[in-house]
Amino acid sequence: MQSLVDFFRSFSQIRIQDLLDIFVVTVLIYVVLKLVRGTRAVQMAVGIAVIVLIYQASIWAGFQTLQFVLRNVLPYAGLAIIVLFQSEIRTALTHLGRVRLGINFRSRTDLINKTYEDVVLAATTLASQKIGALIAIERNVGLQNFIENGVKLDAKLSYDLLISIFNPHSPLHDGAVIIRHDRIAAAGCFFRPTLDPSLAKNLGTRHRAAIGITEDSDAIAIVVSEETGIISFVSDARIVRNLDGARLRANIQQALQSQSLLPKRIHKSTEPAPKKGLAEQYDRAFSRQNEVRPYNP
Repeated sequence: MQSLVDFFRSFSQIRIQDLLDIFVVTVLIYVVLKLVRGTRAVQMAVGIAVIVLIYQASIWAGFQTLQFVLRNVLPYAGLAIIVLFQSEIRTALTHLGRVRLGINFRSRTDLINKTYEDVVLAATTLASQKIGALIAIERNVGLQNFIENGVKLDAKLSYDLLISIFNPHSPLHDGAVIIRHDRIAAAGCFFRPTLDPSLAKNLGTRHRAAIGITEDSDAIAIVVSEETGIISFVSDARIVRNLDGARLRANIQQALQSQSLLPKRIHKSTEPAPKKGLAEQYDRAFSRQNEVRPYNP
């Protein structure tokens, strides 16, 4: 009975600072679990936990040799975690660095109107002729490092320029285009491909690079498959496929407004998406084209 009284009496000693401390720790644990969910970090964390349990069991059982080995290995666990989880740590720090001041001096509506129409039009044209393409649109996290490894253009975004860049005879067609605001910042850029083992096997290099750039930043990416002509949209390391012009436009517009229309991970349907409204008009217009229209500056 006395222990029960002591238990309830201990609650009277809890301070507001203690409650805030518990709340902050809970939030941090939740954020970490949310970031690593569905990644290889989960399996690695389980492996590390198993090693720690084995070490504790060796102490209990009195296994001196095993204790000696683990005692000399565990001090380097911190360095091993940094090396093994470098991708996840980079992603977490990138997320923490996305500070929004709440003031937007540039009209978001104008930015969307200048960006997605030319991109949608170009992607639909390239898809109709099975010409591969990878387009990344910069948002809050800068892509300057990737721009540096490509060919800097800083040219006004236009349908004609996108078509010209991804023309199979263009020297820049194999790389990615990076769009910053309403300008094409660079072409011929290369991104780190994702290492996610859960992705569908039929996704090629462009798709994996598109997912990789959305893992390393908050950019969105549009991919046109050279083999199938399928249009895909990638945001936050999630990919949705088999898009027509209308659905691609909706995804880009929604993403640029900092919202998401995407399902978890990957939509593996191979059936073509239904065509409606402007998408049908695009298809009728592009079906009459026999070759890619060259860019005329």
